[in-house]
Amino acid sequence: MASKEMKTYSCDEIAKHNKEGDLWIIIDGKVYDVSRFKDLHPGGSSVFLNEDIPGQDATETFYGLHRHEIITKPQYARLQVGLVEGQKSVIHSRIVGELSKVPYAEPTWLSDGYYSPYYTENHRKFQKAMRAFVDEIVTPDAIAREADGKPPSKSVIEAMDKLGIHAMRMGPGKHLKGLTLMDGLVTPEEFNYFHELIITQEFARCGQRGYGDGIHSAPVFERHALIENHTGMMSGSVIGLPPVLNFGSAEIKAKVVPDVLSGRKPICLAISEAFAGSDVSGLKTSAVKTEDGKHWIINGTKKWITNGTFAEYFTVGCKTEDGFTVILVERGEGVETKPIKTSYSPSAGTAFVTFDNVKVPVENTLGPEGSGIFVMLSNFNHERWVMCCSSARSQRLIVEECLLWVNQRKAFGKPLHSLAVIRSKLAAMIARVESTQNWLENLTHQMNNMSYKQQAAKLAGHVFSVILSSIRVLILLYSPIGLLKMHATRSAQETATDAVQIFGGRGITKTGMGQYIEHYHRTVPFDAILGGAEDVLGDLGVRQAIRGMPKNVRL
Repeated sequence: MASKEMKTYSCDEIAKHNKEGDLWIIIDGKVYDVSRFKDLHPGGSSVFLNEDIPGQDATETFYGLHRHEIITKPQYARLQVGLVEGQKSVIHSRIVGELSKVPYAEPTWLSDGYYSPYYTENHRKFQKAMRAFVDEIVTPDAIAREADGKPPSKSVIEAMDKLGIHAMRMGPGKHLKGLTLMDGLVTPEEFNYFHELIITQEFARCGQRGYGDGIHSAPVFERHALIENHTGMMSGSVIGLPPVLNFGSAEIKAKVVPDVLSGRKPICLAISEAFAGSDVSGLKTSAVKTEDGKHWIINGTKKWITNGTFAEYFTVGCKTEDGFTVILVERGEGVETKPIKTSYSPSAGTAFVTFDNVKVPVENTLGPEGSGIFVMLSNFNHERWVMCCSSARSQRLIVEECLLWVNQRKAFGKPLHSLAVIRSKLAAMIARVESTQNWLENLTHQMNNMSYKQQAAKLAGHVFSVILSSIRVLILLYSPIGLLKMHATRSAQETATDAVQIFGGRGITKTGMGQYIEHYHRTVPFDAILGGAEDVLGDLGVRQAIRGMPKNVRL
């Protein structure tokens, strides 16, 4: 029954329905008959019999215990029998496609009355379209799949493919040429790293991290029907495909890129091993050429490989005669993958990968032989930047949840925000997310104005040599993206800890008021490891800075 057809009751009339068998309550200007429901209430019937509940306004009590989405569910919405005379329903949660009005819930450039030198009107239109797409198509599926453990729906993957989102997730470049992006909202020539930042941050806003890590790789093809429960949103392709795009031959790109961008054949990055993680030079997987020099024979193992469970292609770091080389391997004879159980999410498809005498054409070499360090440093740049984009937005979601909670939760007879210790935690959380976002936007601007090789050198922290006037000179540049990732992931863990303290027991409960806090607190430690351990990246950044110190400066 629509609200306009419902009967209106005065508060005095409602107050008469205050006993067992005839029990009404008011929530946000709406009247609910809970006479029969009280015995089915998950929290027991006694809560409805407290002296300030029967026949009275229970809005404050309800929102101290439940999220708004509960009252909108059909099984509870049908309990409504009328409206309160002279009152209007004013409470709402997230409005699909709209910006949040909660302070600091949106980055500054999306907040009323604020400005940014980085974003154009096209970026704003693009963000609005992405917000609507994620809210309407992705988020409902993410919540449902997180609950039932199934992979992202085929319809979501196909909807993303139709809009060119899979391709845009790889960043600006020639791979976008000829594509229609977001129904023509942005041209391939206009698309830049701020557009990609928007995509990553809008996906992160759905708050389902395992689903988000796989969405860009969920298979839509038959061969993986038996392992779909291990698939997610294709983050493996985001980090596995760029080396192909930037260092693969024209023939390799023609064969691989269309299949990966359509979602038919996922790809993953296979670098880490049980023997070495951040220490890339310690890798043991080897690639030896055959006597005729036409093939590589690859042997070794890789561990903790995101999306490896269902990948068709593997971008593999190998030890070779010339040092370290990156080679594209197609799933086939000698390639075996096994899922690894973690406390994160099976949707990420984390795998242990074995290469047993795998024969690969030398044409699959990505970049010159022995130049794998440069190839991977170039790739790490984009990978870590994407992680920073996601981390900044995920932290902001937690800030929004905490601000909402302290505004509606009471402790010691006062709103939770009346406690100085709570305000102090919120202040630190806000400062962390704002500093992360601002640093991120600064580096994104640099990326927009640098070539891919310049990014690898100036932002990823690469040491290389050049010949100047017949003299070989070492050029050493800094590693700001590594430092940003360290800052972002440490900030994220501190924010997760503070959020649990603010939510209390609800912050460690997988359902209810603190469900996003629990999920975030449980999964955020992974950010400090993926893409390079934060300690190693921080140390790298400082060592690069020390090496770059001018010899003639003093205090």
